Amino acid sequence: MKFLFLVRSAQAGPPPPALIEAMGKLAEREIKAGRLLDTGGLMPPAAGAEVRINSGKIGVTDGPFIEAKEVIGGYAVFELPGKDAALASAKEFMQLHLDLFPGWEGTCEVRAFAPAGP
Repeated sequence: MKFLFLVRSAQAGPPPPALIEAMGKLAEREIKAGRLLDTGGLMPPAAGAEVRINSGKIGVTDGPFIEAKEVIGGYAVFELPGKDAALASAKEFMQLHLDLFPGWEGTCEVRAFAPAGP
């Protein structure tokens, strides 16, 4: 099954170098094993925009978005046997943050992709 991980947190600044290094090693291992299909960090909301439909009109709002308490800082796409494996992978990733980014708080949302086809 294919899973999307979305990492959200308050805007806490850049991660420490030790966390970047550990995430790189984890990503390398998961890529070699064929489980990690894509991953990346995202620019701050100030560099983005939202496109919305409201009252039948399309509007664009440039970032930052004041109403956002947490922002998506990164994502990963995995191919894993099932939800249990996805949760284990997410816990391992979050443990790196707990160990190497003191004071960081956030979430890793784990979502399965819908099956393709009609």
